Amino acid sequence: MPTKLIAHPDPDASRPRMPPLNALRAFEAAARHGSFKGAALELHVSQSAISHQVKSLEDALSVALFVRKTRAVELTPNARIYYPILREAFNRIADGAQLIRAPAAAGVVTLQAYSTFTMRWLIPRLPGFQQSHPDVQLRLHTSQQDVDFDRSDVDACIMIGRPDHSELHYVHLFSCELFPVCSPALLAKPGAPGSPKDLSAQVLLQVYPSATDWWVWLNAQGVRKANPDAGLNFDSYDLALFAALQGLGVALGQQPYVSRELRTGLLVELFPGRRVANPNQWYFVCRKERKDYAKIDALRSWLLAEVAGDNDLLISM
Repeated sequence: MPTKLIAHPDPDASRPRMPPLNALRAFEAAARHGSFKGAALELHVSQSAISHQVKSLEDALSVALFVRKTRAVELTPNARIYYPILREAFNRIADGAQLIRAPAAAGVVTLQAYSTFTMRWLIPRLPGFQQSHPDVQLRLHTSQQDVDFDRSDVDACIMIGRPDHSELHYVHLFSCELFPVCSPALLAKPGAPGSPKDLSAQVLLQVYPSATDWWVWLNAQGVRKANPDAGLNFDSYDLALFAALQGLGVALGQQPYVSRELRTGLLVELFPGRRVANPNQWYFVCRKERKDYAKIDALRSWLLAEVAGDNDLLISM
């Protein structure tokens, strides 16, 4: 009796054909950098190689992925749908490789925060986080600019602003108020400001990455002649407050930046009772697809507990 052959179905037969991996890498890098040149530098290939790989991917998908411009490229509507999916796929592959290569690295979480917040509020509390979460290694990155999660490897950030990106997960940390502060020495000088309108004759210390903060407070007081942009300009609140400590002018304070100086008398609040709510709020932010990662949840839960225990912060929105 002849042997009967049984055909076994190919387990991959129903899977859609995967585009070439090199082409996917080239597209993801070019989308993240916003240019073929940036992708070429990252992947150590020529710019023409990136262009060729992207073209091959466009041919395989039968869609255009980029609008080519002189010095940059812009994602098409189809690419804006495809890029976040591909970015997360590469992130998961990288996370899996870390898990196998070095189990300890799976607990590394990269957090971006403003330098002033990091130095004045976060770092003094970090021993508590390390003690309660010895399995999580925190990597801190400071910047005055908000995270571009599309082009950054940061896991999460602490930012002041508004929850205006649908792809991101926001958890409210606290609110804050704006109020002018200065050194006791400046307040003791002749011509010291006695009312908000007197600030037009003072040097106002401006933080240019947060340039609207001074205007929010001045407009709320009806002050029109004071111009904070005409005074000394700094790239962080920490530098502006340090300049105020030296008597160089009047700085704007907000929680949690000046709690210590106000308690010790190194700085004084110029107009008690005239604080103005900052229209922006403080948030812990991460990508939606990563919000349930254990390491991110551990950091988020710890931050919320620390905020709840700080009586200087305004928790309600």
